[in-house]
Amino acid sequence: MAYKILSRCPVCNSKLKVVKLKCDNCGTVIENEFELSKFAYLSAEELNFIEVFLKCRGSIKDVEKELGVSYPTVRGKLDDVLSSLGYTVTKEKSPDNKEVLDSLEKGEITPDEAIKILNNEGDIKNE
Repeated sequence: MAYKILSRCPVCNSKLKVVKLKCDNCGTVIENEFELSKFAYLSAEELNFIEVFLKCRGSIKDVEKELGVSYPTVRGKLDDVLSSLGYTVTKEKSPDNKEVLDSLEKGEITPDEAIKILNNEGDIKNE
C-alpha cells in the first residue's frame, strides 16, 4: 500500500526533504537530498482551491459558484495560495467606482458584491 508523501515534519512542522527513491520495476535505489515541489507544501484546502481555480480556467465568478463563496473570499484564498507559494502579495488599491461598475457590467461580480466593494467591505483576507 502506498501512502501520500509527507511534506511537513509531524514534530516541528518544518519542510521535509525526500532522501531515497526506489524503482519498483528493477529495484534501483537512489539516495540523496531531493526537494519537493513547492506545491507539495500546500495544505489540502489550498490544493483543492487550486484545482477548482484551474478547472474554472481562472474565472473568479465560476470559482465563486463552485465553492459557494463570495468574490472577496475567492480573492483572499488566491492571495493565501500565492503567499504560501512564496510570492509577495501586495494589497491592491481599492477599485474606483468605474472599475466596480465595469466588473458588474461584465458579470464578474454580483450587485451585492459591488455594493460591498463600494462600501469598502470587499478585499477581506480571511473571511
